[in-house]
Amino acid sequence: MAHNLILVLNCGSSSLKGALIDNESKELVMSCLAEKLTTPDAYITFKKDGEKHTVTLTDRHDHTGAVGALLDEMKSLGLQEHVKAIGHRVVHGGEKYSGSVVINEDVISTLEACIPLAPLHNPANLTGIRAAQTIFPDLPNIGVFDTAFHQTMPQHAYTYAVPRELYRQYGFRRYGFHGTSYRYVAPTAAKLLGTDVQHCRLIIAHLGNGASICAVKNGESMDTSMGVTPLEGLVMGTRSGDVDPSVYSFLAANAGMDEKTVTDMLNKKSGLLGISELSNDCRAIEEGADEGHEGAKLAMEVMTYRLAKYIASMAVATGGIDALVFTGGIGENSMAVRSKTVAYLGFLGLEIDEKANEATRFGAEGVISPAGKKPAVLVVPTNEELMIAMDTSRLAGLSS
Repeated sequence: MAHNLILVLNCGSSSLKGALIDNESKELVMSCLAEKLTTPDAYITFKKDGEKHTVTLTDRHDHTGAVGALLDEMKSLGLQEHVKAIGHRVVHGGEKYSGSVVINEDVISTLEACIPLAPLHNPANLTGIRAAQTIFPDLPNIGVFDTAFHQTMPQHAYTYAVPRELYRQYGFRRYGFHGTSYRYVAPTAAKLLGTDVQHCRLIIAHLGNGASICAVKNGESMDTSMGVTPLEGLVMGTRSGDVDPSVYSFLAANAGMDEKTVTDMLNKKSGLLGISELSNDCRAIEEGADEGHEGAKLAMEVMTYRLAKYIASMAVATGGIDALVFTGGIGENSMAVRSKTVAYLGFLGLEIDEKANEATRFGAEGVISPAGKKPAVLVVPTNEELMIAMDTSRLAGLSS
């Protein structure tokens, strides 16, 4: 039995993901997913050693109740006394944090001040932190920020072409997200290339229901596609990515839609779902496209074309490409998305070996470009939970 466990929590507005990680072996001991929180239908599913079971949360259907149910599960397995610290995924840390921190009241105040920058995410993250503090009052809590990795972006990359007063007064600038994923994937990709992350130029595409791309040069973020919020950039599951800002005035004048309705549409009803009129799930989109569904075919083309354009543009930030890296649920598993995207990028010297592409799925990492071909194309499964656990271990004084 491990005597040094790290609990990792990732809270959404109506969900909570948890992972219990052995600090010594770095192996996943147990995971959980609570869904439909704040409703009477809330439930939490636990997974350990390949087995799953679900517990309803009817009488305690908020985040604190979900963390309490997690504690009950750990007690039943004799694990609770071995948990030494809690790491939290926090979406937005503004400009203040370029690394992970021990959470105290000052940090909480800063996260509250960042709520206007991430109104959908930071309140949920704060709810998870407070729930953990309530249920585990004696354990240290560590905040690991999606935005921290991108604090190395140069000013010309993060500055929007709007009046500077908006930046000075409100912090209106590009922040970027998925930083914990990029921080894990970049050195892993460099190792696959047989070099050090401090000496390579990587363009990393983190593709999931939320998707972004990052230019990483010598281990640092030089530019990224997401902006002041996670809405900007690539076509995502339900998010539009880049769109003409005048969409607000256009739809107000022509469709009678107010600001909240348009924002909700861009975040929850657009992207693959909006284009295809079928699904936000890339697997369903691929199946539909293969079966001739016109909306699904168009969604695939728009998504991969936009992605290819961003990859090419990120080569400006890195000054060239040593490798293009795919990660995230779609990036790690969709042969079609990888193949279609790279097909646009032959002029940059990028090419895929289709047999290697087909073989690299379901958690496998590897090179999917022809042997010896430069730049290389890689697949590297991300592990944000492990990165959060490692930061938590270090800041809680548990690392040897």
